[in-house]
Amino acid sequence: MTEGQSASNSGFQGPGACQTLWQSCTDQLAQELPEQQFNTWIRPLSAEVADDLTKITIFVANRFKLDWIRAQYSSRISALLVKFSGQAVHVELALAPRENIAKAGFYQRAVEPIIIEDSSEMGEDRNTGGLKSRLNTSLTFGTLVEGAANRMARAAAIHVAGMPGHLYNPLFIYGGVGLGKTHLMHAVGNQLLGDMPSAKVLYIHAEQFVSDVVKAYQRKTFDEFKERYHSLDLLLIDDVQFFANKERTQEEFFNAFEALLAKKSHIVMTSDTYPKGLADIHERLVSRFDSGLTVAIEPPELEMRVAILINKARVEGIEMPEEVAFFVAKNVRSNVRELEGALRKILAYSRFNQKEISILLAREALRDLLSIQNRQISVENIQKTVADYYKIKIADMYSKKRPASIARPRQIAMYLAKELTQKSLPEIGELFGGRDHTTVLHAVRKIGGERQQMTELNQQLHVLEQTLKG
Repeated sequence: MTEGQSASNSGFQGPGACQTLWQSCTDQLAQELPEQQFNTWIRPLSAEVADDLTKITIFVANRFKLDWIRAQYSSRISALLVKFSGQAVHVELALAPRENIAKAGFYQRAVEPIIIEDSSEMGEDRNTGGLKSRLNTSLTFGTLVEGAANRMARAAAIHVAGMPGHLYNPLFIYGGVGLGKTHLMHAVGNQLLGDMPSAKVLYIHAEQFVSDVVKAYQRKTFDEFKERYHSLDLLLIDDVQFFANKERTQEEFFNAFEALLAKKSHIVMTSDTYPKGLADIHERLVSRFDSGLTVAIEPPELEMRVAILINKARVEGIEMPEEVAFFVAKNVRSNVRELEGALRKILAYSRFNQKEISILLAREALRDLLSIQNRQISVENIQKTVADYYKIKIADMYSKKRPASIARPRQIAMYLAKELTQKSLPEIGELFGGRDHTTVLHAVRKIGGERQQMTELNQQLHVLEQTLKG
């Protein structure tokens, strides 16, 4: 729903509105998912939608498929239903009665529907002083694996949770998708409510704030809107880059921001880039974002990826062999979400084939992913991409020239080669003009260390990584 569109004119009205809402959701999923995946998991689903579009029950043929839909697709389905209906939608998953499984288009409600998260609440809800916090209680500091990639952001978040309204206000966390930014925000809220159950805490995605502004504008209820947002003790807002080009939304968020800081309430935000890198956001808002503490979350390092895999598998009741975790961690590098996806594939493959988890099984389960990675990223491709980005010759990558304009891009290329390929240090050195492996190691450590300290370098590396991964 755009800023100028309200729930009342979202297009879902009249007798066919219920079917249209579900059809719009599945049509969008058909565009997002590979055809085989869509046909296997989404196409067989059917739904019963309440007349007022506030509740939807999705029917699944068996418990295995129900668990898979819940784990893999429920969050996206919920988000799409909210987007297309323009309002909160309560979502349930239910087993279809056996006699109705063959029927097309409509299933009766199962006797005991199995409920997944209410899409409007983003997980298990906690009520605070009559306000729904929308917090997922499973996302805590205890369930977050700590490593060099998130250590500073985690420490800052713990400080905010323990002393809200003091230092690091606002706390601005940025980084790529799937790195744990949202997990950190929920952890802050959950810890604060554990210490202060009466605190008014709200977690929302920026798109929900936009939607609330639209509704307040259409219904002329800005007094209620301000009462809701300006009275919070802690506001947790995800993906503020979605405020771009939305003038009224930015104005209202600025007002809420000022009101909350004036009453020593705390604000925690996330974004895919650092404040000054945000496009089409008012300068006065950007300056507010940048006025507290800005911290980055990086892609997890190898040891952290291994720990995440072992911990996630343990939650599923599976002990993943360490050598398998290392194999997967070496091949899935970009973010935690992809690690979780790889783990789910391995666990499902193991169950389907009734085989124990091993490197051989993991290699087979992830063959498509490994094939894509091996085909797309090579040291030669990294050298060309970095040379083009910094406007130097490819030949400079393996020449003996040492001016800073050449040496630094060369070090960056070495760092990316170590991060994005399976090449050893000696192999990388050989491809950079026969350099010793200690030269490569120095470059990797230097660029990796500077990335943690230099916002501009981190942003450049982020762009290069996204370009290389296609």
